[in-house]
Amino acid sequence: MGGSLSMDEGYQTLYGEQSDRIKPMLVLMGMHNASAAWIAMEHAFCGPSLTYSTACSSSAVALGEAWLRIARGELLAAVAGGAEAPLSLGSLKAWEALHTLAKIDPTCASASCKPFSRDRSGMVLGEGSAIVVLEDRERALARGAQIYGELLGYGLTTDTSHITRPSVPGQAAAMRAALASAQLQPADIDSISAHGTGTQANDVTETAAIKEVFGARAKHIPISATKSVHGHLIGAAGALEFVLSIEALRCGIALPTMHLQTSDPACDLDYVPNSARPNAAGRTMLSNSFAFGGTNAVLAFRSP
Repeated sequence: MGGSLSMDEGYQTLYGEQSDRIKPMLVLMGMHNASAAWIAMEHAFCGPSLTYSTACSSSAVALGEAWLRIARGELLAAVAGGAEAPLSLGSLKAWEALHTLAKIDPTCASASCKPFSRDRSGMVLGEGSAIVVLEDRERALARGAQIYGELLGYGLTTDTSHITRPSVPGQAAAMRAALASAQLQPADIDSISAHGTGTQANDVTETAAIKEVFGARAKHIPISATKSVHGHLIGAAGALEFVLSIEALRCGIALPTMHLQTSDPACDLDYVPNSARPNAAGRTMLSNSFAFGGTNAVLAFRSP
C-alpha cells in the first residue's frame, strides 16, 4: 500500500484541518517505489529497481521475479523483499468496511487471528519488512557467503472470477507451477507455509487447493500459518513468511499456527496447532501467497 501513513497525514491536513500546507515531500514519501529507490541510492545499485504491487503477494512476486532474473543469467545477485506500514486510520477503516478484519477475541486480543479455526473471523493487519539477498549459488560459494537456503522455483497464476474471492483452481495451479519450476514432485515437499489469513474464504479454499495438489498425502504435511503471530503484513507478508520458513528449516522445526483451539471440519489438515513442532520441517517447502486482485504466488525452496 506504499506510503499510506504519509498519504493519510496529507489528507488529514487537507480535509481534516482545511489547510493547504501539504508537506513538499509528500509525493516522494507516498509513492510505492520510494523504498526501492532509497535502497538503490544508499548502496549504489544501478541495475533494475522494480516495485511490484500485487497486494498480499507483492513481496513473494518480488522474490520470484528476482530469482527468475538470476536463473536466466541476467543478474548475479539481487536484493528483494517487501515492507509495509498500513496502520493508518484511513487504511484501518477501509479494511473494516470490507468486513475482512477479525473480531477482537474477548479473552485475549492478541489471539484474534485464528487461521483454519472454526471460530476464525478475519485477519489482523501487521507492519514490518523482510529483505533477502539472492545470488547465484556458485558466486555465493566462491565468496564464502553463509547460505541460509536455496530458492528452487516460483509459480504465478491469476484468479479471474472475482477480485477478492480466492479459487481452488487458481491456488492449486500456482502450487503446481512452483513445483514444475523447481523440478519437484508433490512427494518432495516436506512442509508448507500457508497464506492462512484467518478469513472464512481463504482458509477453506487454501485447504481444498492443498488437497487437490497433494492428494491423500496432504493430511500428513505440516502446514504453518504464521499470520496468527505477526499479523498480515500485506505487501511484506510473502517475504517475511519466506524468511521465517527458511529459519524453520535451518532449525528443524515446523512453525505453529497459533490460536487454533476449535477444529473446522472443512479445514482438516495438519496445521501444527498452538506450538512449534521439533524435527518436523524436513528439507523442502512451499510458501503460499494469495492476493486480492487474484495474483497467486508460490515459492519453492529448501535448506542449504
